[in-house]
Amino acid sequence: MRALVTGAHGFVGHHLMAHLHESGDHVIGVDRHPDGIDIMDADAVQKLVADVAPDVVYHLAGWADVGGSWKAPVEAFRVNAEGTLNVLNAATEAGVSRVLSVSSADVYGKVTEAELPLTEDSPLRPASPYAASKVAADYLGLQAWLGRGLPVLRVRAFNHLGPGQTDKFVAPALASRIARAEIEGGDVLTIGNLTPRRDFTDVRDVVRAYRLLVLHGEPGEVYNVCSGRDLAVQELADKLLAMARRPLRFETDPDLLRPVDVPVLRGSFERLTAATGWTPEISIDRTLADLLEDWRSRVGAEPR
Repeated sequence: MRALVTGAHGFVGHHLMAHLHESGDHVIGVDRHPDGIDIMDADAVQKLVADVAPDVVYHLAGWADVGGSWKAPVEAFRVNAEGTLNVLNAATEAGVSRVLSVSSADVYGKVTEAELPLTEDSPLRPASPYAASKVAADYLGLQAWLGRGLPVLRVRAFNHLGPGQTDKFVAPALASRIARAEIEGGDVLTIGNLTPRRDFTDVRDVVRAYRLLVLHGEPGEVYNVCSGRDLAVQELADKLLAMARRPLRFETDPDLLRPVDVPVLRGSFERLTAATGWTPEISIDRTLADLLEDWRSRVGAEPR
């Protein structure tokens, strides 16, 4: 299978590229840096897809910083909505057999405990500019299928973790601070809001789900990719703290608090399992241990 991956140098893209190679696919990965492919450039995207002539496009590129979207809502919206539209249009023109377009569980927004677990039929109530941009991208994928016959599979990915993740997200941010404290000393770790509960899945399980969906998913359908259990950020932080090699404690930093934090998210992956047989395999303890070791390696390699 000949695959094109947008956002190939990102956290998930890196793991997806590795998984596709291991599965025997012929993979071409592109990203804004260092390749210079910008999904906001419709002509460049159309030429790229035409030149590569892939069987499948995995569309991962986009704005991923939920907190940062509050400061740059227009840019976040344009990258995720207009950028996705450019990829879908190019795939349609090139006659691509399958497109997997990755959205986010943030589209479900604020929910109550009574509404959990979230299914693909749950209402969409985006609470951040990022989430609104992902709703737009999600429905552009549906429109491409209904209006133009492009075989699009839409994914609503819940929180995912693993080695290689940027410290713009809570778990890798804590892992990086633990790794630095182990080397540089100090006993305080700054943190934001630890009360939200999230559904965390190992990124290596996530990319396995993506390829299975391309093989067995139903075009036009939408699928949750999640673990099916929610974990408080406090519990996740405590697990990381217990792995530290020196005594450390938390201290809240008001600058790390978001204007709005969705209290709880937990999904159902029943539709994904029914289509592909997928279930999550990697435990949260192994994920966090691998994440912390990755940050120890990165911090240890920094010049001092």
